[in-house]
Amino acid sequence: MAVKKFWVMAYRDLLRNRRRTVITFIAIALGLTLVIFMNGLITGMLDGMLRDTIRLDTGHIQIRAESYEVVKTSLLWRDLIDNADELAARAAAMPEVKAVSPILWAGGVLGTASESTSVRVSGIDPTSALFDPIREGLRAGEFLSGNGRGQILIGQRLANELGVGVGDHINLAVGNPDGVPQEGQFTIVGLINTGFPGIDNANVFLSLAQAQSITGSGNRASTVRIMLHDIDDTDKVVAALQTPGLTVLGWQELNEFIMTTMETGTAFYSLLYAIVFLVVAVIIANTLLMAVFERTREIGILAALGMKGRQIMTMFLFEATILGLIGSLFGILLGAVLVYYFSINGIYFGDLGDVAGSMAFGDSLYTALVPANLFLMAFWMLVVIIIVSLYPAWYAARLEPIDALHAL
Repeated sequence: MAVKKFWVMAYRDLLRNRRRTVITFIAIALGLTLVIFMNGLITGMLDGMLRDTIRLDTGHIQIRAESYEVVKTSLLWRDLIDNADELAARAAAMPEVKAVSPILWAGGVLGTASESTSVRVSGIDPTSALFDPIREGLRAGEFLSGNGRGQILIGQRLANELGVGVGDHINLAVGNPDGVPQEGQFTIVGLINTGFPGIDNANVFLSLAQAQSITGSGNRASTVRIMLHDIDDTDKVVAALQTPGLTVLGWQELNEFIMTTMETGTAFYSLLYAIVFLVVAVIIANTLLMAVFERTREIGILAALGMKGRQIMTMFLFEATILGLIGSLFGILLGAVLVYYFSINGIYFGDLGDVAGSMAFGDSLYTALVPANLFLMAFWMLVVIIIVSLYPAWYAARLEPIDALHAL
């Protein structure tokens, strides 16, 4: 029998019970839409978190002393880089490097007469393009000046919690390399809001020279942070900057926790995809089984007229394929529109970023529209539909003509 006839027969059979066919189409379309939206959400959330953390906090590459541990923000001279400017100049000369700057980190306590909070002090070069994302987040006042003497930049929300504003004086206490507390009074020159509470609320910024002065670190730095034009050049630049006694870390190592989170999140969402696929599979199987039971006598007549079992089976598989193709088409369109809309407007989650620590997790999540993922999800939906339709098709093919003709 010609393939075209199978398509025609399958199409006509589906039109016999239009309501059930339409409901099945809707179930497939909504199931695929849900899977596409979940895929877009997890992809956008994790990719965005990684991209913004690199942009705002880690950079693509960092050079540190072998003994340095970020969580300790050590100021011991053996844990710091004593030739940070030289390393920065060496990196800046490479064509792959977009921006580079030494940074000094220290743990500190920021306080007023009535309030205080723990912060990470970041000594930065205010003139470096590396800190443009921080500069773009300026909401009041001005950015740090070149030498930044007596100046401090803090988060807008942190300022509200402490009851201070631009022009106010605030105390900052840090430890020196010997562990002796050092305290200074600074003028708040600007308030920032990058949109990522985990970064804004946990960091204050001084000029590098000012941070080195108050901590007694001399000309040393905790790290040399590097941003590249192309993330794919990371391994090449890391290899070129290898120096005895120093550790050169790429963005994968710097963001190991996020990378692990991405793997875990992908596995979890794969389980959710499977659940949605299973629900759709049950609906498809039910639709085809109902069709088999309703047409048992017809199947018997077709078999009696010489139609072979594999042809009967093929007819039902074609019905499932039509259901899958049309349902998937609408699912792709609806899912793409939904994901695209939220990739522009985002989904507001309020202060969710507060629990993200130093990771760049904003108050809104944005989906990511990846065309390849749309068709990948549709492909697997179609595969599942065809697989679950095998049993109803096989059942129809095994009916004995005599028994089928005597069915009620």
